[in-house]
Amino acid sequence: MNKFTTKVAAAALTMTLATVSGQAIADSSKPIVIPTHNWSSQIVMAYVIGGIFEDMGNNVEYVSADTQGVYESIRNGDVTISHEVWQSTFGASFYNAMAKGGVIDAGTHAAMTLEEVGVPQWVIDKNMCPGLPNYEALKNCVDVFSTTDSGGKGRILEGPQSWHGDVYPNRVKALLGDEWMVKFAGSGDALWAELDSAKREGRATLIFNWTPNFTDADGFVFIEWPDYYQGCRVADGGDGGCGSPKGWLKKAANYKFPKTHPDAYMAFSRMSFDAGMIGSMAALVDIDGHTHQDAAKKWLADNEAVSYTHLTLPTKA
Repeated sequence: MNKFTTKVAAAALTMTLATVSGQAIADSSKPIVIPTHNWSSQIVMAYVIGGIFEDMGNNVEYVSADTQGVYESIRNGDVTISHEVWQSTFGASFYNAMAKGGVIDAGTHAAMTLEEVGVPQWVIDKNMCPGLPNYEALKNCVDVFSTTDSGGKGRILEGPQSWHGDVYPNRVKALLGDEWMVKFAGSGDALWAELDSAKREGRATLIFNWTPNFTDADGFVFIEWPDYYQGCRVADGGDGGCGSPKGWLKKAANYKFPKTHPDAYMAFSRMSFDAGMIGSMAALVDIDGHTHQDAAKKWLADNEAVSYTHLTLPTKA
């Protein structure tokens, strides 16, 4: 059985997932059910974590799950964990499920997050919309960001509507007015297809993105909106005229997981991926063209020797 080390916990521990005599014994015969969503790092990380659990001798199943509804699935025991709980997008659903009982906070990744619309670096470098990244500049750049499907309006390409609901349409209405519109993409892949198309055609594009992501390496500039504050969004009683908060990236688990799979839960609770690690997972798919499963295998192989301080997880003879 291979040994795998990865960064863990805020204390920067390293867990060594090892077995003795080449034989691993699972915590339980019951499978650990891991959800997959619709963006690359989340899917690759699912298979990375699943690979770690399998190396520990556990059975693992993967299920496609709704990005908001997954926390109810965890609460009900249909799904075991969620490994990318983004504060801005999923924090409310996560805490609502915890309040009902059945979901526990399994720790926080080292990476800090931002989910926001922005432009690729070349838009700034070519001064295609003077004044960016300040959002006020967009009022004078409607034509720069109009597309064949925007009816002469400036267009923001958002992610799937299930991610944020009407957060961005409300923001556009409050801050940019009727000369701008929001189009929802069907998936994260549609965002990257638009990014590639705009680069080939040499045009500006304004899309939803997030960090950590593979675009961190190429350069991506987030729009600077008025600061977020509690209550500024329409759902919270505001007019929506505010940007997105920077936030944490957490992990969630069914409350029975520490009891049914104590070693696997210990490993999961101590996993802490940083921005570079998460970005590299996404890049293996979105830049290098690997399948999610192959990307996870490569990531595990490439990071086998990652080491910080040392923590050896329990092993069973």
